[in-house]
Amino acid sequence: MNSRTTKHARHAKWQNIVIIFILLFMLISALPNLYSDKVNIHLINNNTQSEQISPHAINTLLAKHKLTVDEIKTSTNSTSITLANKTDQHVIEKMLTEELRGKYSLESSIENNAPAWLKSLEGESIKLGLDLSGGVLFVLDVDTERALSDRLKSIALDVRSLAIEKRIRINKISQLNNHSITIDFSFSKSNKKGQLLTTIKKNYPELTHKKLDENLITLTYSPQEQVKFRQETMKQTLKTMRGRIEELGITEAVTQKQGKNRIRIELPGVHDPEEAKRIIGATASLDFYQMAENSKAAGILQMTDDNGRKLRMNSKVVFSGSSIKNARSGQDEMGMPLVNLTLDSVGGKKMSTFSKKNIGKPMVTVFSEFYRNTNDEMVKKSKVINVATIQQHLGSQFSITNMSSSQAAQELALLLRAGSLTAPVTIVKQRSIEATLGVENIDNGIKALTIGISFTLLFMAFWYRTLGVIANVALALNLVSLLGLMSLLPGAVLTLPGIAGLVLTIGMAVDTNVLIFERIKEELKRGRQTLSAIENGYKSAFSTILDANITTMITGIILYSIGYGPVKGFAIILCLGILTSMFTGVFVSKALTNLFIRENKPQLLGVKS
Repeated sequence: MNSRTTKHARHAKWQNIVIIFILLFMLISALPNLYSDKVNIHLINNNTQSEQISPHAINTLLAKHKLTVDEIKTSTNSTSITLANKTDQHVIEKMLTEELRGKYSLESSIENNAPAWLKSLEGESIKLGLDLSGGVLFVLDVDTERALSDRLKSIALDVRSLAIEKRIRINKISQLNNHSITIDFSFSKSNKKGQLLTTIKKNYPELTHKKLDENLITLTYSPQEQVKFRQETMKQTLKTMRGRIEELGITEAVTQKQGKNRIRIELPGVHDPEEAKRIIGATASLDFYQMAENSKAAGILQMTDDNGRKLRMNSKVVFSGSSIKNARSGQDEMGMPLVNLTLDSVGGKKMSTFSKKNIGKPMVTVFSEFYRNTNDEMVKKSKVINVATIQQHLGSQFSITNMSSSQAAQELALLLRAGSLTAPVTIVKQRSIEATLGVENIDNGIKALTIGISFTLLFMAFWYRTLGVIANVALALNLVSLLGLMSLLPGAVLTLPGIAGLVLTIGMAVDTNVLIFERIKEELKRGRQTLSAIENGYKSAFSTILDANITTMITGIILYSIGYGPVKGFAIILCLGILTSMFTGVFVSKALTNLFIRENKPQLLGVKS
């Protein structure tokens, strides 16, 4: 054996080790798809002082309604129910809600039935789209213009508070439009206006400052800053929506930006669209205010509580819902519903400072939400839900009482855990897809895939003999690699067009092998030895295969960037299929060919000698 042959053998050995490692990794990643998912419903006691519900009591309720489950487990803080059938989830959750009457909070989770060793690797099965699993589609419109306008109003209130602290008289603060405000110092004789402007510039660097004259200053969001603000608002809204969906216990949802100001949400397996709509479409926010001591002071908010009592509050918010780290519904000693709050470090510090200075004074909790009026205009509605006297120095934990019902407390806690929205949202599209239609789509898709694979395997084995068998093995490994790759990507969702993409992937993988094998046949007909023909065939076909796949990949990337839902699902399968087809069709099949064909017998390759 010469040095060139030895070098080639070492190179081939190194390549084979890499190929085996990748295939094993893809196989392990694809394994969770062989196991079905199970649904767990968790009952969390809202009253920590009472005992957790027993499995016997749950079994009694289930028997009463002629329902069955796989398993019931009880721990200190919760009871977990594993369902025997995923389709029973909505019925059982509705039954438990009605029977337990708000004493327990319900949360659900989906767990794969894979063995413990596979779960320890944290592998996940492929998410199914709405057309395969059934569920609800929502398209939300995000009012970023209103968010920008509200931001300026908040800045105006802060500027007025700063002026009061520095004893500077402001005649008027006017909002010219959605992106600029004007501060009028006409009656101010203070020489501290420069200090105020310096503080404003420091606190709000995103604003452009323009001095119109000695007493008139304009603060403006530049076009670039407006675009940046809208982008950040969309990011925050997406994050909040994902948090709300997680709180609903939906782990396989797809939440993505659609166009400039819209969000597309797909909720597979959801049976009660109204509940999801109420939580997702909610624009609730929570703010905490100090009661005004001087009713004639500037910057006063006036509101009326449920008893008709008029309240006057300082316009500056002590802290808002954005400072809330956790919220749980519960009950007090009298069994009345409440929400227990935990603040983050910033909110906790604000609460500590505020409560220390205001012991014995009232604090007002204001709940706000947006809705569309009869003129299709977005209107903000606020109401006082709690007026409490600060009894002691508070920290990062306290409670909101005076909730109307246990359900109201649970929903408020859910919204606060997920985060408040900085922009109003409106549901502009809602569509439900039955799960039975999804099962039918899966069956039809699998049939099409099976028929396509069967005919392909038979043809390749008949026409190309040994090379055809090798191509069939590579084709099977291609599907395994594609499923493994999809399982690894958190954003990958299998849809009905995605199954069509799987069938197309088979065609592309076969096309790759056909190009190579025909080149090998040409080399054999020219009189080359079998092993030499195989080497030259793979080498000469590679550039053609690469060019064809690059152009297809560009098409797939364009489809992914501009498409939504099923179109995006097809694009993902197409792009991933190109990668796996190149890998298995070229590198894996070549390694197998070198492994199994070691003799110069062209008849093994379907060519007469």
